[in-house]
Amino acid sequence: MAITQPIRNKKQVRQLADYFLKKRQLRNYVLLILGVHTALRISDLLRLRWEDVYDFENNCVRASIDIVETKTRKPKTIALNKSLIDALKVFSVRAAPGRFLIENTLTKKAISRIQAYRIIRAAAEKLGFRNRVSCHSLRKCLGYHAWKKGVSPAVIMEIYNHSSLAVTRRYLGVTQDDKDAVYLELEFV
Repeated sequence: MAITQPIRNKKQVRQLADYFLKKRQLRNYVLLILGVHTALRISDLLRLRWEDVYDFENNCVRASIDIVETKTRKPKTIALNKSLIDALKVFSVRAAPGRFLIENTLTKKAISRIQAYRIIRAAAEKLGFRNRVSCHSLRKCLGYHAWKKGVSPAVIMEIYNHSSLAVTRRYLGVTQDDKDAVYLELEFV
């Protein structure tokens, strides 16, 4: 079984986003943007309802999401960045209390995990990505790019609720190329 890898190239994330926008697939665009910016498991993403991200009383997108993760049963607060807020604002024309955020327009239920996988995988294949991309790639994306940017491994471990740095390192797919880049890029004299 192949191990799912993060999307290592930010340009590819942008290509996926543009692909969904050009096809006017706002739901799929929001699925992608939520996945890469929240690092939530797909099961937790698909459980989100509009009231989790939208304040109907004040008619605006919330600044954060408060959830209890399905797998760990741990509460989590996730701050929403500008990109995610902007995506939700555009998509909010569909906002209604009680409705799933990423829903099947026919059944009004959340799309299935398999359907989410098919959406992401098909787009990556259409764009010619060589690496296998799945919904879990979206979850891993935030941590990988945070690590590359120099975010403390302890913070990344907390985001994923991992028990050790070794688990996080394996999860993010730190490769020899990543280690080589550190040796080659840092100069002290």
